[in-house]
Amino acid sequence: MAVFWYTLLFSCVALVHVLPETVGADKSQREREADKVVYLPGQPLEQFGFQHFAGYIKLRPNDEKALFYWFFEAQNDVSHRPLVLWLNGGHTGHKANEGRKKREEKGEGPGCSSVAYGAMQELGPFLVRNKGQLIYNKYSWNKVANILFLEAPVGVGFSYSNKSGDTEKLGDSITAEDSHAFLIGWFKRFPNFRLHDFYIAGESYAGHYVPQLANLIHEKNKGAKKGYSINLKGILMGNAVINDPTDQPGLIDYAWTHAIISDQLHRNIYKDCDFKSNISTSQCTMHIRGFLEAYSGIDIYNIYAPVCLSSLNKAAQKLIVAPRFFTQHDLWHKLPSGYDPCTEDYVEAYLNREDVQKALHANLTKLSYPYTPCSNIIRKWNDAPDTVLPIIRKLLNTGLRVWVFSGDTDGRVPVTSTRYSINEMGLKVKEEWRAWYHKQQVAGWVGTYVEGGLTFLTVRGAGHQVPMFAPDQSLSLFSHFLSNTPLPSSHH
Repeated sequence: MAVFWYTLLFSCVALVHVLPETVGADKSQREREADKVVYLPGQPLEQFGFQHFAGYIKLRPNDEKALFYWFFEAQNDVSHRPLVLWLNGGHTGHKANEGRKKREEKGEGPGCSSVAYGAMQELGPFLVRNKGQLIYNKYSWNKVANILFLEAPVGVGFSYSNKSGDTEKLGDSITAEDSHAFLIGWFKRFPNFRLHDFYIAGESYAGHYVPQLANLIHEKNKGAKKGYSINLKGILMGNAVINDPTDQPGLIDYAWTHAIISDQLHRNIYKDCDFKSNISTSQCTMHIRGFLEAYSGIDIYNIYAPVCLSSLNKAAQKLIVAPRFFTQHDLWHKLPSGYDPCTEDYVEAYLNREDVQKALHANLTKLSYPYTPCSNIIRKWNDAPDTVLPIIRKLLNTGLRVWVFSGDTDGRVPVTSTRYSINEMGLKVKEEWRAWYHKQQVAGWVGTYVEGGLTFLTVRGAGHQVPMFAPDQSLSLFSHFLSNTPLPSSHH
């Protein structure tokens, strides 16, 4: 009898110790199952061998923020593939950077969705076409990785806060903190991915988001409790805003070298505009207006691509992120912009459909505003450094892999800007600038640097959204980035 009571007591004690972990695992499994996307309206009829999930992660017990995500498992070998977070950037149109000292004019203002752009126009497995039809993207990045798309900060896409004042307090720092909190919550829901190699990738204003989030992860990993460390291995950024002082002359020089502006206008801008001090004279203002007028009939994001004629007169919010010399002009906001704006219109219509939102477990709180690819409710951006180059250098010194790529027909964050920015870092060259190949054709050019493993490359003929304009080449560069192997140096 004593043995019986001892055994019973031991079993109860063991149950007390196991129960919380079991309950937590059961809760995560229930939440995962609830987030599983079973069918998307308009999706192709063929069967796909991967699962995908969408839903919300509440950031903290004591706040009202919830960020929306869409996660695609890899198409094969899920348990051994890395996990990659994709972030999109920002646009202008709101009074941004109000907290930046001596800069009250309109400037860089994030607020665009990685679901509307990254997932549904660029690198996700399902791309939106006219009349709500989806096509399968044979160059989807989930061919080689598990891909997680996040709409951040709150106010972007389906992400929200029940506390209205939260959208007035946004900036780079809060976005990084909230994105980190999201990742901690997401890993609790998907614990099987906690030990996977983790990378952060993005484009445009994600040139701020990506390194700042990577830096925060690095710092928080130092004192992280068990289960809260993130296995960060590297970052990848495309056509990225990383250094204001070089972004502006890079923008001007690109337009001049591509015969968009005249020799005279190029000289006048440099004579009358002081990009270092950001002090604009009336003469400078006149020259910048001339610069903008030169772009008024073409797509600044891909200077050789046709524009969507039905969108020419629509002053829509696009993925524009600009220094104040340009955004103070109303004409800037009326430029044809946006990687086939017609496709963007299709995506917006699709994500506003009730059946689509139901399938994605989105808009559960019935937001008071329609879905837009770029947020119309973020009206203040309280902090954004002029440069993230010191952060990139710090990340290189920690041993993280850093690749930066440029679609070379993008006039908005052109290859000249990125080249000037990287040159500012004064890194020692490891491998000289050379062509890289894909399918026996030159796909672009690449160079590498000694310090920490920085790689800088171009994608030939691609605009701002590289995976949209060069899907095959972008999948190749992404695969080489993940495997940390050099891009092919010949057409064999």
